[in-house]
Amino acid sequence: VGGGVDTVLLLVTVALVMASAVFIYLAIGGQASTAFKDYQEVFTESAQANMSEMFLFVDPGKLFIANAIAMVVFPLMLLILTGDLLISGAVLLVIILLPRMVYRSLRRKRLALFEQQLPDALAMMAGAMRAGASLNIAIEGVVREMPVPIGQEFELFLKEQRLGLDFDVSLSHMERRVPQTDFKLVISALRISREIGGNLTEIMDKLADTIRRKSTMDGKIESLTAQGKMQGIVMAGLPILMGVLLMQIEPEQMSKLFTTEPGWICLAIIIVMEFMGYMAIRKITTIDV
Repeated sequence: VGGGVDTVLLLVTVALVMASAVFIYLAIGGQASTAFKDYQEVFTESAQANMSEMFLFVDPGKLFIANAIAMVVFPLMLLILTGDLLISGAVLLVIILLPRMVYRSLRRKRLALFEQQLPDALAMMAGAMRAGASLNIAIEGVVREMPVPIGQEFELFLKEQRLGLDFDVSLSHMERRVPQTDFKLVISALRISREIGGNLTEIMDKLADTIRRKSTMDGKIESLTAQGKMQGIVMAGLPILMGVLLMQIEPEQMSKLFTTEPGWICLAIIIVMEFMGYMAIRKITTIDV
């Protein structure tokens, strides 16, 4: 009788455990599925908007699939090879943030190239208008002669004009795509010339000369502050290098930094102070003209 009771209790326990597991799976799995779908929707919409702004026509669905595969494969491989859950989690976080970081880097480079090409484009427009061409014909010359990205931006401006959009609306769209201070001056000059008239050719020449002088000054400042920026990188990387060397020389002593509570506190203080020091040096060496 006792053996039969134990068997019944075991079966009841197993049934309860299985029922609990199924319930947890349904509850958490449903939430995880919803969160995954929300992430997919946000990722694809953001990727489509960001890529279209930079004239990169890539299928956002394929980008999401590649990102999802990387989120699973690389952390799992590191977990199998190293057995360290913390490293795998850090890699997963980097992969999640990587698309946004890549987009910001591409956008920053595109805007810097646009700013570099802007004086030549303005000088070309001024020369065309001085020869008797209208503003739209001068912009068409820029589209034909200038490379990307400035040629693409003005080409989209002309396409919007041909589709019947208002001149000011097209300028607003272009200003939103290229949110730079120098280009805002050009937009303001075009609007003022459109509304009240004026010698737009002379304005374009002066703007081209001013922006070119500003770019020259920016280059000089960047050259003068390059040493300070490099010192910040060296100062931030030196403690990390010393830590790696000490791990090789005294692994037993250095392991306490990662396995004990005082070591964790010390490590957190080091990371915070490293970050604050680097940001302070970067703030000092960043001069906006």
